[in-house]
Amino acid sequence: MTTPSALPGASTSAAPAPAGPATDGSPGRLGALGPVGLVLAGGVSVQFGGALAVSLMPRAGALGVVALRLLVAAIVLLVVCRPRLRGHSRTDWNTVVLFGLVMGAMNGLFYQAVARIPLGPAVTLEVLGPLALSVLASRRAINVLWAALALAGVFLLGGGVGDLDPVGAAFALGAGAMWAAYIVFSARTGRRFPQADGLALAMAIAAVLFLPLGIAESGTKLMDPVTFGLGAAVAVLSSVLPYTLELLALRRLPASTFAILMSLEPALAAAAGFLVLSQALSATQAAAIALVIAASMGAVRTQVGRGRSRVKEKA
Repeated sequence: MTTPSALPGASTSAAPAPAGPATDGSPGRLGALGPVGLVLAGGVSVQFGGALAVSLMPRAGALGVVALRLLVAAIVLLVVCRPRLRGHSRTDWNTVVLFGLVMGAMNGLFYQAVARIPLGPAVTLEVLGPLALSVLASRRAINVLWAALALAGVFLLGGGVGDLDPVGAAFALGAGAMWAAYIVFSARTGRRFPQADGLALAMAIAAVLFLPLGIAESGTKLMDPVTFGLGAAVAVLSSVLPYTLELLALRRLPASTFAILMSLEPALAAAAGFLVLSQALSATQAAAIALVIAASMGAVRTQVGRGRSRVKEKA
């Protein structure tokens, strides 16, 4: 959910909060504690929701789980938010439709990945999408180091060649590309629609896209009370709660800070996989995840430093 100001060639300043930007460094840092907490809570929620989704796949299949997650999440958000359908420009609608398509693709690709490879490695590969976005936005020579660290992590994670299912790894990388797009379009949507209205509409679009695929794969299994109940829990943990928290947080949080916090997702996923799915990591896999986290944090910090240098030059 990167703000437009964090795209390549621009600064990394945050969007103004409703109360207006802080006038000095101290209040700004104190004011950021709330959004940081929202993002971290969202990260914990989405990863444990992902672990629950993996346990549900034997009942409903990967596409069935995605369909249930998006459908229930869309219903909840539409009821709670009651978004206005009138009074929006064509650009507004184009933005929210693209957001919905990206959201659906991101979920579909990711669940195809975790159906084949462990949760921790899947999220580690997925986070390469936001990492690439940060590297491209900074355009500094030191990014060669961060890219090398990330590639070393991926090499270790795959056992050098292919300890991980290659199809699952490809799905995870595809989900990472969609995550990078999601960062861009969620921020644009948050600026064009009040509160979480844009999120509700995008979730509905994603649900409409995936419901036929889920029905084709799982059929009437989706209507089993236990399956539907677990799917509803996945929707709340993985969609409703984290997406809402992150969308609201990004209105007051610099995109660079958000990206750093997102760098912790592989560690959260590994913890969820271990606690919920008993997916223990080897020492090599843990080292690989640590390398990718370090690369992601380093790339974002480089981008932040570049933005501050530009501010000083203008001053």
